[in-house]
Amino acid sequence: MTHTKCSHRTTTIRRAWVLVTVLACAAWAGGAQAQAQPPIKILVGAPAGGTTDTMARTLATVLGTQLGRTVVVENKPGAGGNLAADVVAKAAPDGNTLLMSFTSHAINASLYPSLPFDPVKDFTPLTMVSTSPSILVAHPKVPANNAAELVKLAKAKPGQLNFAIGALGSSLHMAGDAFKMQAGVFIVNIPYRGTAPAVQDVLAGQVDLMFAAVGNVQSHIKAGKLKALGVTSAKRLAAFPDVPAIGESLPGYESSAWFGLFAPGRMSPDVAKKLADAARAAVQSPEVKRRIENEGATPVGNSPEEFARFVDSEIVRWRKVVQYAGAKPE
Repeated sequence: MTHTKCSHRTTTIRRAWVLVTVLACAAWAGGAQAQAQPPIKILVGAPAGGTTDTMARTLATVLGTQLGRTVVVENKPGAGGNLAADVVAKAAPDGNTLLMSFTSHAINASLYPSLPFDPVKDFTPLTMVSTSPSILVAHPKVPANNAAELVKLAKAKPGQLNFAIGALGSSLHMAGDAFKMQAGVFIVNIPYRGTAPAVQDVLAGQVDLMFAAVGNVQSHIKAGKLKALGVTSAKRLAAFPDVPAIGESLPGYESSAWFGLFAPGRMSPDVAKKLADAARAAVQSPEVKRRIENEGATPVGNSPEEFARFVDSEIVRWRKVVQYAGAKPE
């Protein structure tokens, strides 16, 4: 009786060890497979430290957690984001190469006479990460305190006022041209190579006006070195409740920069859904939402279908402004 019990116990122990060994091997194999997977790369067509780069890095860590993968960010600035977009457009649609793009993705469709990729067909929209309105500022010497007064002044003095443009073809450049188109005014564009020198010349009074990202001019406005004439969002901003939305005096005017995550085109629906679901969950996580809001932006995290329709509408919208302005790439 005792011998039988001992034999049974020995068999049970052996089976348990076999099960443990099998599970350990499976876990090791799974871990080895995960380690063998290359990191997911998010390409950014803008320099490190800018808003697009910040959005990508904000998203990367949480996206990696959602996917159980390492996610890295690689900057490839140049040609208004086209260099990075071209790499992603030609990448394998396996989910290992993504693009954090911005408003210029839609503007470039008409700004550049020929592109090495199709901005719609060669990409799989995953989700819009955030939107960010800008603000119209003026040097204190400019005798206008809001957009309505500026329009009146510009009509009285055609060609005598000027806009500092941080980068030709950028969303801020187009915000200014859209303003001029809708208001029917002639204000001269003064192009710069970068936002910083453009802001400095407006601060110095060498240029009258500028559309700028809120974060780039907020401290100057509060210090009284620049006047805020209007915000480009549909409604007033909480940070500047006394500054009217430009649309209050110029009905229908609205212009916000946007940042979105794309994958290469020709991607299988299953892979695209997995990436899109993970990206949306990351955008809607408290950690990422807080970081986006700290940048003065609004988190979005919409569906791939909604994002695709938005991109299509943006291409049509900005084509009209580019044609009006006769804008050319740098």
